[in-house]
Amino acid sequence: MKIRFGADYYPEHWPRERWETDAKLMEEMGLDVIRMAEFSWSKMEPSLGNYNFGWLDEAIEILARHGMKTVLGTPTATPPAWIIEQSPEILPVDSKGRTRGFGGRHHDCQSNPVYRAHIHRFVTAMAQHYKDNPNVIGWQIDNELGNSHNDLCHCSSCRSHFQEWLANKYGSIDNLNARWGTAFWSQTYDKFEQIPTPMITPNSHNPSLLLDWKRFHSDLIVEFQQFQIDIIRDICKDQFITHNLMGFFGLIDYFDLGKNLDFVSHDQYATGYFDNPQPGKSPQRLGAELDFVRGVKQQTFWIMEQQSGPTGWEILGRTPRPGQLALWAAQTVAHGADTVVFFRWRPCSFGTEEYWHGILHHSGVPGRRYDELKNMISQLAPLMDEFKGALPESEVAILYSYEQNWAFEIQPHHPKLNYTHQVQKYYKALYDAQIPVDFINHKEDLSKYKLVIAPLQFLMTRKMEDKFKDYVKQGGRLVLTMRTGVKNMDNVCMTDGHLPGGLGDLLGIEIKDYDCLRAMDMGVEFEGKAYRSEKWCDIVSPTTARTIASYTEDFYAGTPAITVGKAGKGEAYYVGTEPDDNLMREFIKLLTRISGISSLGKAPEGVELVRRRTSTFDYIFALNHTEEIQELEPAADWQQVLGEKELAPYGIAVFKVKR
Repeated sequence: MKIRFGADYYPEHWPRERWETDAKLMEEMGLDVIRMAEFSWSKMEPSLGNYNFGWLDEAIEILARHGMKTVLGTPTATPPAWIIEQSPEILPVDSKGRTRGFGGRHHDCQSNPVYRAHIHRFVTAMAQHYKDNPNVIGWQIDNELGNSHNDLCHCSSCRSHFQEWLANKYGSIDNLNARWGTAFWSQTYDKFEQIPTPMITPNSHNPSLLLDWKRFHSDLIVEFQQFQIDIIRDICKDQFITHNLMGFFGLIDYFDLGKNLDFVSHDQYATGYFDNPQPGKSPQRLGAELDFVRGVKQQTFWIMEQQSGPTGWEILGRTPRPGQLALWAAQTVAHGADTVVFFRWRPCSFGTEEYWHGILHHSGVPGRRYDELKNMISQLAPLMDEFKGALPESEVAILYSYEQNWAFEIQPHHPKLNYTHQVQKYYKALYDAQIPVDFINHKEDLSKYKLVIAPLQFLMTRKMEDKFKDYVKQGGRLVLTMRTGVKNMDNVCMTDGHLPGGLGDLLGIEIKDYDCLRAMDMGVEFEGKAYRSEKWCDIVSPTTARTIASYTEDFYAGTPAITVGKAGKGEAYYVGTEPDDNLMREFIKLLTRISGISSLGKAPEGVELVRRRTSTFDYIFALNHTEEIQELEPAADWQQVLGEKELAPYGIAVFKVKR
């Protein structure tokens, strides 16, 4: 079954007589799959136990006659008004104690047992109805879990669940008090039932409480998804289950969320959602999100929502230029998407998203966007069967940790220091050098990579220290950065010695002081040239390490900014500041040269090279992210299979290379 391109479709928004026309246009465009129903609870159950799947059955059948399969979404992001009327206690409560009302979506508390009972009843009925439908191939659980829940939920149900989670983790209240350091500000608890959720206070909450709240919040959403997975798996034996992620969205640990899915999906909007300024995202940011999503399960993925027009609710984004929609879709395929589903088929004429545009305009008449994507599908879809399931086989990995991210959200130190942005600075230098990158979590095997970059390892365990040490001693090259080894996993500062704690011997350094660069930056000398850095300076004292870059200003001028220490067969680098783009570029050049890591090839600025590797061939994508014609000089053994070596503005080409 070839499932390569599709669209998100809402037949309930359009007259029945239009459905056949839409299906015919979809077939002519080359679509294979349609996602439906993820927001249609009130249409499918207009009152308690009164199920109405007939309209959806008919839509599925019409699409099937035109060669398309269906993925169904469980509509648990939009409990209908009659449920709220009967059970208002399922509405979520924000950190200021305000109950959020009905309207929009995600107006629900995901821990509430009454809401869970409604979900169990409805998802069971929906799964039973579609378990044997040959045209339904899979399920999407809910929609963008965590979306709209950043400040939710603090209701009595969530508080009791949080307290239970803490009791299971710590065992006794005395243990929690000791590990959190609740002696500070007289916050000692006598029992778990006294512990609040982090609602608004006169000052700041204990950072240990805040980190555990973020962990609990993530675990709750993972468990909420698993609650639905278990229902569907028990009933639907031959249909896949996925969920649509949102790139570097930080509320949920996607490594946990993706664990029990057949594969993950992702929503890719190149101009961003409501980003200011517009257009929102750079090509490297888009590439990073795709590589990260691939890293969640270390396998290929689906795009469940691929931008197909201007985005917008109350405020609109930029209109994609001719060629950009096809380019962005090709970029997702290049980075590991086996299926691309466009959001949306046609913009609605009513409701919040009436200006979130789609393949068709409001008129429903095919135009420039339809023609552009139809042409791209006709060229790219046949090739996708050749490299389905293929990964890039990267030699470089970037370690990504949600707990590190959460810790910096709680205490960023510098107002502009952001964990995800720091990670992306390292990624950008590799991206610009045309070097494939994997994102991994702390559980992954490091030994298959020549170079591992682990930014901002703020929270540290003995187990992770040992893992880093073993990797380097066996011949790996490891990059650690400022603010490494500062705290334990309870978000409490280490006190056993100088920073970076247990990694000091591996790195060959001690850090006895540091400087938060407020309203200033810092000069750095590297390989005889002057550069700038920003946000932070660790004041490093080498013990056995060699200095490869030095600060040039302030009272610590001449002290190391970057060091390298040897251990066993490998090397461990320490970067005590945030390099500017120029310094980062040169540092990455040094690392990749020493590590024997090759780029995919040379390309003009603004042209991205991406690889998908099978057992016999490399498929190299050349993606022109500029509005100018770009001339590519492919290697002699690159066989062109799509496009031309002269890349049109926003043009693409694909080459096949024998391994």
